[in-house]
Amino acid sequence: MFLEALGSAILGLALAWAAASRLPDRLPARPLVLSTGAAGALFGALITHSALSSGHFVLILLGAAAVSAASLSLLLRPKGRLHRTSATA
Repeated sequence: MFLEALGSAILGLALAWAAASRLPDRLPARPLVLSTGAAGALFGALITHSALSSGHFVLILLGAAAVSAASLSLLLRPKGRLHRTSATA
């Protein structure tokens, strides 16, 4: 269980670091991105471990990566500014 948690945290940090370096203009501050990636991966590992039990290390890491990527995608901002016009204009 310890290796699963450690591996998923490292995987979440790696995914978050890659996202933060690839999309710096569309993500908030780097510490928030890194902590969200690690927390999402740990949560995904917990969910996958409880569903599959131990012994499925690769599948648990896959679940951790999926939840980490999903939580990081929630931090993305739109590419350009939204141009809204009021109804009275």
